[in-house]
Amino acid sequence: MDLKELRLQMDSIDQELVRLFAQRMDTAVQIAEYKRKNQLPVMDVIREREKLQSIYTMTPDAYKEYAVSLYSLLFELSRSNQHRVLGGRTAIAQQIEEAIAHTPPLFPVEATVACQGVEGAYSQIACDKLFRMPNLLYFSSFDAVFSAVEKGLCRYGLIPLENSTAGSVNMVYDLMRKHNFRIVRSVRIKIDHNLLAKPGTELSQIREIYSHEQAISQCTEFLRSMPNVKVTCCENTAMAAQMVAESDRKDVAALSSRSCIELYGLKCLASSVQDQGNNFTRFICISKDLEIYPGANCTSLMMIVPHRPGSLYKVLSRFYALGINLNKLESRPIPERNFEFMFYFDLDTSVYSPQFIQLMGELPELSEEFSYLGSYSEVI
Repeated sequence: MDLKELRLQMDSIDQELVRLFAQRMDTAVQIAEYKRKNQLPVMDVIREREKLQSIYTMTPDAYKEYAVSLYSLLFELSRSNQHRVLGGRTAIAQQIEEAIAHTPPLFPVEATVACQGVEGAYSQIACDKLFRMPNLLYFSSFDAVFSAVEKGLCRYGLIPLENSTAGSVNMVYDLMRKHNFRIVRSVRIKIDHNLLAKPGTELSQIREIYSHEQAISQCTEFLRSMPNVKVTCCENTAMAAQMVAESDRKDVAALSSRSCIELYGLKCLASSVQDQGNNFTRFICISKDLEIYPGANCTSLMMIVPHRPGSLYKVLSRFYALGINLNKLESRPIPERNFEFMFYFDLDTSVYSPQFIQLMGELPELSEEFSYLGSYSEVI
């Protein structure tokens, strides 16, 4: 056969495959309807295992693994279709609809906001980008910011989640599982680290530099050029500037934002010393209650899936089946379980999409723990 004949043969096979695929999906819905009427569980693990074993046995050796992969995906697509046809409105879907209905059309211009650090911190800069008139309350740790929001002391909190060069803030992901909160907006700000010292101090005099560990990791090339200088971690870049301003020493400096120059009466010894010029940090704005403002096109979730082969694949296959793009997947170890993980997802999808609502109804059954963290838009 020539190529044209082979392609015609392939087209004929595909036509039959599509017909059988649609027939199989319709039959799966009928099975689900029967199970619902007779109060039987939709998911039958034993039947699925037996079915995959049967497929494996009847498939030629060269294609056995491919066939198992194909049918595993078919099972997920069938369940997704069953939810679409029979699912109805889930509790999460109702929660999302109510939040959309009761959230004001405009994001507030003023609010009490919790930030970690002191005046001049990058969290404060992010806050000023989101709110025109914020009432800022500063706390010593990220844990305290989460707690302030959770207890109702502050309506919102600003938390750094990830940096474009240094990666995720792992401590924050661990705290997210501990606290009850919702994400209502995110914001990206450009990070510009500067070496600040007291007036009259020269670069050659510096013997110790203070800063946050993330800032230090973002300025490795600059710090490498100062091999005889001690580098000391502290809670926050603005706190580092405050420590320099309050110190009796003349040989200390801080890696901080330019706003700290005027705030703490310092001078800049070296500007923009970060390794990458394109250095951004993403902050999330959290609240106690679910608020979904117009234009929400990003959703964040946390899940713990069963600790067995294929569990994460089943989750990812639902995203693929519904055409939902995954912007971020982060895993963090669960301290009380050996080699088991919590997964964090950022989804690129409109909150108004019917595929999104369908997905929210499907994911809880695939997980041991499921947390819908919120749907929001990002300020750039």
